[in-house]
Amino acid sequence: MRAAARSGLVAAATALLGAVAAAPPGAQGWTAAPAAGRPYAYLEGPAGSVLQDSLSLTNPGTRPLTVRLSGQGAPVSFAARTVTVPARTRADVPFAVTVTADTPPGDHRGAVRATAAGREVRVDLRLRVSGPKLAALTVEDVRVDTTTGDLRYTLVNRGTTALAPHLAVHAEGVLGTVLDRPGRALPLTLRPGERATRTEPWPDPPALDSVTVRLTATAPGAAPATARTEASFASGPALTGAAGLLLAAAGGGYAVRRRGRARTQRASAGANT
Repeated sequence: MRAAARSGLVAAATALLGAVAAAPPGAQGWTAAPAAGRPYAYLEGPAGSVLQDSLSLTNPGTRPLTVRLSGQGAPVSFAARTVTVPARTRADVPFAVTVTADTPPGDHRGAVRATAAGREVRVDLRLRVSGPKLAALTVEDVRVDTTTGDLRYTLVNRGTTALAPHLAVHAEGVLGTVLDRPGRALPLTLRPGERATRTEPWPDPPALDSVTVRLTATAPGAAPATARTEASFASGPALTGAAGLLLAAAGGGYAVRRRGRARTQRASAGANT
């Protein structure tokens, strides 16, 4: 048992030493960073343009280092996807970001990734697309679940800036207001072109009523957006109660009419005698 344990430890140590020996001296110390020592790559330009920058790769080792490059979150292209950096050398690799024509104005994020010697370095890429900023929000597809009372709706960012929406809910029934919920911030941020379908709970909807529901969404800089829908609530117990009231009213009317006829008949009989 002890001999087997010692053998296993020797084998593990041998494998570790072999891995260390296989790694080029200084290979783990290589770096990737934006050119000119900046903390991140920053590009700015209008939609439809191609913006250029460069990435500095530094190899402090004694052997050449092969680095693979890729982009994330942005359309990044490189002069070469695989670059071999000589020992004790820095190589500046140009890259370009293509800003498509439909890219909305504002700030966007991405990254340039460099991989070598079993390690990855991520370089932040910050892109600012110039152009007019427009805040526009709409409320669409409003529906009422008459079983649960839940209100379902979709918010759509139709502008070019990120929006933090607020929502207010109001409902009018036959006899007046049945729901009045003031505007409050929603726990989401909508990016340009993004849509979000949400559910607004209504735990105590009317049992028997016809209502008009109005949803109003607002966001800083955007005009208020309003959408309406109608719904009819008619639960089983409410219908049974309403039917009972109608029958009672009808029965009461019949009794009144019957008593009236009886009095009329008695009066006529007295007159004839």
